[in-house]
Amino acid sequence: MKYKNNINKNIFRGYDVRGIYPDELDQDTAYTFGLGFGSYIKRLGKEKCVVGHDNRLSGEILYNAVIKGITETGIDVISLGLCTTPMYYYACIKLQVYSGVMVTASHNPKDDNGFKFAYDESGNCKGQEIQNLLDFIIKGDFETGNGSISNYDITNDYIELFKNNFNFGTRRIKAVVDPGNGTTSVIVKKIYDLFPIDLVYINDISDGTFPNHHPDPCVEKNLEQLKQKVKEVGADIGIGFDGDGDRMGMVSNISRNIPTDLYMIIYIRDMINKVSKKEFLCDVKCSKALTDEIERLGGKYVMSRSGNSYTKARTRDEDLPLGGELSGHVYFRDRWPGFDSGLYAGLRMLEILSNTNKSVEELLEGVNHYYSTEEIKFPSADSVKFEVIEKIKKYVTEKGCKFIDIDGVRILFDDGWVLIRASNTGPNITARFESSTEEGLEKLKEEYTNLINGFNIDIDII
Repeated sequence: MKYKNNINKNIFRGYDVRGIYPDELDQDTAYTFGLGFGSYIKRLGKEKCVVGHDNRLSGEILYNAVIKGITETGIDVISLGLCTTPMYYYACIKLQVYSGVMVTASHNPKDDNGFKFAYDESGNCKGQEIQNLLDFIIKGDFETGNGSISNYDITNDYIELFKNNFNFGTRRIKAVVDPGNGTTSVIVKKIYDLFPIDLVYINDISDGTFPNHHPDPCVEKNLEQLKQKVKEVGADIGIGFDGDGDRMGMVSNISRNIPTDLYMIIYIRDMINKVSKKEFLCDVKCSKALTDEIERLGGKYVMSRSGNSYTKARTRDEDLPLGGELSGHVYFRDRWPGFDSGLYAGLRMLEILSNTNKSVEELLEGVNHYYSTEEIKFPSADSVKFEVIEKIKKYVTEKGCKFIDIDGVRILFDDGWVLIRASNTGPNITARFESSTEEGLEKLKEEYTNLINGFNIDIDII
């Protein structure tokens, strides 16, 4: 392995480092990243860090390269080996070593990989912090040393964290669980089998090629097998996890996809009278159904920019009992350490069901109904996508529209809203549309889809 002085700058994104292996992110890139990360935290006064990797085929190769780079700066590495991202988070908490790197591309396609990384208790680096590390790496002014490597198995500690956290009721729930062949496959049965649940598993063999479906359970087309199995076995619920285990997708007893901004309502209805602070975080992608319900219950909502690094940090910094975002990250802080774990989110839902005679669909009765799209991706080069957003912001300003611009542009109308933002994880512009009527939804989609495509083409030509 060698220092790579022409490292691909585009893989340093808004929330993490992420690229295609080996075209954009190869072994030398990982080694170079390790040199930079180790040197950076050493100058912050750190002496050790935690490193883990998910089950992608390139995971162990990049993991070993990162560790080699880090130890050559004199930083000691606590090596977790194969683990979910939530297991990595808990290892940092348990060991009180908050500097670390998790080798993962989360829910991205199988050929992608990347690094989530943190310097201290403030959590995963984001935004300018990531760009600052890139600048540091480009300078190539690295520390030298001979750091050690020690192995640590977080599995038993992580299982213990779950054991006494729940109070299941007398109703025995039947659940279908789909790890999607992701990294939760290595731990889910050791945890879920501890509880009084009738469980049916599918796609539960760890396989970093994700042979059965894309490892993103918050995109409805990836839930088809889960829906079918719920219907086939007459289950009360179906839950699925992403590639590295920090997110959850869900289907109801009638095999309907329940997006995160709706299943969060079930959590909030359950906990609002049990917590002293009745404020809950959601991101700009979330449905008005969620914010309507929070206010109806007498609570307040905090709207955040999207991105796991941002939403988790803000949930913690504002001491909120629950936060979440449409992409499936949910943060419990009432009786959980606050990091996002798909396995924990699933068990909290199963616990709620076990203490009521209601179905998932019945637990969502009375929620205001809106017509929404999933997130729609518009391919747009990293070099132009932010300019497209600025043009849209200018357009709605000139029209006199109300909007929120904490993350892209969320344009507000009497009967709905439109969100258009530059993706921080890939060369895309993403949009979501919502309206109180189907006709209104189609009208908003048509106007702003044409606008995005038009601006995108104009800038590409220029």
